Amino acid sequence: MHVDYQSLRFEYRRSPDQSAAQMAHHPVVVVGAGPVGLATAIDLAQSGQRVLLLDDDRCLSHGSRAICFAKRTLEIFDRLGCGDRMVEKGITWKLGRVFHRDEPVYSFDLLPEGGHRRPAFINLQQYYVEGFLLDRARSLPEIEIRWDNRVSGIVQSAGKVELTVETPEGEYRLLADYVVAADGARSPIRKALGLESKGRSFRDRFLIADVRMKADFPAERWFWFDPPFHPNQSVLLHSQPDGVWRIDFQLGWDADPVAERAPERVIPRVRALLGQEAEFELEWVSVYTFSCLRMERFRHGRVIFAGDAAHGVSPFGARGANGGIQDAENIAWKLALVLRGEAPDSLLDSYDMERAAAADENILNSTRSTDFITPKNEASRAFRDATLDLAKDCAFARRLVNSGRLSMPSTYRDSPLNTPDADTFSGAVVPGAPALDAPLMVDGASDWLLRRLGGGFTLLHFAEEAPVPPDTVPPIRVVTVTSAEDAEGIAARRYDTQPGTTYLIRPDQHVCARWRRFDPDAVRVALDRATGRG
Repeated sequence: MHVDYQSLRFEYRRSPDQSAAQMAHHPVVVVGAGPVGLATAIDLAQSGQRVLLLDDDRCLSHGSRAICFAKRTLEIFDRLGCGDRMVEKGITWKLGRVFHRDEPVYSFDLLPEGGHRRPAFINLQQYYVEGFLLDRARSLPEIEIRWDNRVSGIVQSAGKVELTVETPEGEYRLLADYVVAADGARSPIRKALGLESKGRSFRDRFLIADVRMKADFPAERWFWFDPPFHPNQSVLLHSQPDGVWRIDFQLGWDADPVAERAPERVIPRVRALLGQEAEFELEWVSVYTFSCLRMERFRHGRVIFAGDAAHGVSPFGARGANGGIQDAENIAWKLALVLRGEAPDSLLDSYDMERAAAADENILNSTRSTDFITPKNEASRAFRDATLDLAKDCAFARRLVNSGRLSMPSTYRDSPLNTPDADTFSGAVVPGAPALDAPLMVDGASDWLLRRLGGGFTLLHFAEEAPVPPDTVPPIRVVTVTSAEDAEGIAARRYDTQPGTTYLIRPDQHVCARWRRFDPDAVRVALDRATGRG
């Protein structure tokens, strides 16, 4: 059944909290029903936590907005119970092409090897992503969603957070043990607490035109530097579902952001790219500027900031929404353990350590991309153009071309939750890294390694027989992979296994320890460390 998620309007409903004699108390309040807030609420609910989700609007996002969702994000969506819908609706792609003026320079493959369940990227309008997440959230009784409930005040005291919430019927107050602020780049909660994000703003403007048309372009990422149809600027083209194409036109800082949205300005630009005879209609148009910035700390007492509320990047590289979804999965499992009394409150400090480092990595890559795409002086432009000219024939120059280093999963190498290796390993699945998927054959049926891991603490054991896990809090599941199940040997190569190799995987499917042989005492110590008790 097709649902027009852009036209959905949700009812404001009066809650019992508004007429209660005493302030109602909620374990977790998530503020903001965008992708990050919804993902956080779902992850917490799947751990058995009650969640109140507040949003100041009555609808999902307008326009396509974030459209590129990376393999790691799709794997998180799998764990949240909506990955299949995302991939079935989205446009799958992994190839990108770079052009300089009217000539192709080179192409790149973001997932050249097989043996992965999910593609390198899908393109999917943000309103679909929010809609699929919302459908999943509505299926979970632990989540209550209140539309048209705007947080207008916040005070922390005595181990609680007091929120003032404005509604069409007036304001009310409630208490929460913890608040996750996923309320966007302008974050009213950040402002109410007197906090700010700092960084660098870029003096440039870009036009987004979502164009509905029939086109022969392949489902690839095409990026032009200084094309003849838009000289001295850059253009980006992406395919989206429903016959819609995203075109980004660089405009320059002097462009009038209001005038450039007018159809009489947009249509000639699109015709210059597609040809004068092309038939199309404008679906959505926006002009934007951007900054690369972040809060100094993402945790402030019992208020935790996530997504654009905590950090912002330029759109080159698709690092904003993908980074925000990784924020959600990082904080959710930690909050769940703390609320259940299975980990100390100090575990939440590791959210700030891990995700601030990830934000710095994203901001660094995003800033470098922006500097290459929008050179600010003649020397920078000359270097860029010379690099592009060389890249057609010279591999070393291609590594210097930067049309947006695309989102990669974060590895928490310096996390205090990791147990350093005592044994020798090779490969990328180091402590702090996300687990890698691999195809398996289990009881005669095809399966995938990440699907078997699930969402709790898991011992991934490569052997013919399962070990007996130690009795711990939280409990640890065991997933054994035999040589017959890993018939292609892909898991063995990716995890550098020998008989008896064991990995301890966190609930967010990041590795926190690994050994050549199973040792229950070592597992206990590693679990204590991964839960903030070590």
